[in-house]
Amino acid sequence: MGANLRRTRVKVCCIATVTEAQLAVDVGADAVGLVGPMPSGPGVIGVALAGRIAAGVPPPVATVLLSSETSATAIIEQVMSCGTSAIQLVTHVDPAVHAALRMKLPALRRIQVIHVEGTDALDLIDVYAPFVHAFLLDSGRPSAAVPEFGGTGRAHDWEISRRFVERSGRPVFLAGGLNPTNVGEAIEIVGPYGLDVCSGVRTADALDEAKISAFLDAVSAADRRMGCSQRP
Repeated sequence: MGANLRRTRVKVCCIATVTEAQLAVDVGADAVGLVGPMPSGPGVIGVALAGRIAAGVPPPVATVLLSSETSATAIIEQVMSCGTSAIQLVTHVDPAVHAALRMKLPALRRIQVIHVEGTDALDLIDVYAPFVHAFLLDSGRPSAAVPEFGGTGRAHDWEISRRFVERSGRPVFLAGGLNPTNVGEAIEIVGPYGLDVCSGVRTADALDEAKISAFLDAVSAADRRMGCSQRP
């Protein structure tokens, strides 16, 4: 991993307002995450507000809608309503759903979340890799009485995530319990393409400029240690 010349990308998730989106862009985020309807978790804003926020985000910053829908029809309807450049499916779906999205919305980037509850997460690489642009490893519990699809503030086993990155032929984002204190270690252990952060850069449910700036500084420091290129 030390020979990697690619800097680590950062997606700031749970963006709830136009002001938060602008802050994320200003400090150097590569993508912003907008949370659609969910059974639980922070940052839920719905599709209409997600669309208004996404409309104000300038390229090349990516806009990502988080969806808990499992049918291609429902997902397509959401994306058409909000106009984001990417969709993040937070629960397992039939691979045929990704195939349908690829056919109907070929320009849409597709991210599949894998919740790392054990080594069986590795079995899903071959299931989804032919259909997705990227994976995102998180710490949710989809099988809980009230399903958790993200925003838990919990880290999972990064050694499993490291193995996932090594085996995956697709870019992998790491999420779950990341903050300015531990993100450098996470990069060094896992070597992800990118990071996804929510609760670790928020205070009282609001994006915290000092925390997100410290997070990005820690990412850049870790990249320097590993010989990666730096943020512009």
